[in-house]
Amino acid sequence: MTALKKLPIGIQTFEKIRADHAYLYVDKTALIHQLVTEGEYYFLARPRRFGKSLLVSTLQALFEGRKELFSGLAIEPVWDWNTRYPVIKISFGGVARDLLEMKSLVAAILRSNQQRLGIECHETPSGGVWLKELIEQTRQKYGQKVVILVDEYDKLIVDNLDQPDVASQGREVLRDLYTTIKDSDEHVKFAFLTGVSKFSKVSV
Repeated sequence: MTALKKLPIGIQTFEKIRADHAYLYVDKTALIHQLVTEGEYYFLARPRRFGKSLLVSTLQALFEGRKELFSGLAIEPVWDWNTRYPVIKISFGGVARDLLEMKSLVAAILRSNQQRLGIECHETPSGGVWLKELIEQTRQKYGQKVVILVDEYDKLIVDNLDQPDVASQGREVLRDLYTTIKDSDEHVKFAFLTGVSKFSKVSV
């Protein structure tokens, strides 16, 4: 008797769901294919626990060309697996309750991407300047435009709504980053940002 597959409750990593073969997966990759072939910049605002992080993880695996994870899914025969794109992933996990913690978090995220991509950048106080160099050097190294995935783009603001001054500082930190993404259009293949709400003055 074949064991029933488990529901992937709380799992936000596409690789874990697909590699373990123990979880149910509803194939929505035909819609993902439509998404990535019909546009370049997307912003998705939905409540928490809505599957946004799993979608970001799926997009990362797709652009990195991890064909084995998509075996048997709708996108497998129609995607160009010979072309891989470098991915910069920005995910605001954890809590930053003041400006110093916010800047430290951004630095840690960018440093992690550097290490994964094998890039060395000047670690400047400005996250935007740092990100700009990371985008440009990544394209130069890999010879392909860069994919940028941002999960919980608004977390620095949402976590500090009880501290208006800190939330305002978070807005400025984020605007520094997202303005850079817009200004780097010539180097960007695809950009996808998720959050729980739409905030003004963050250049999204």
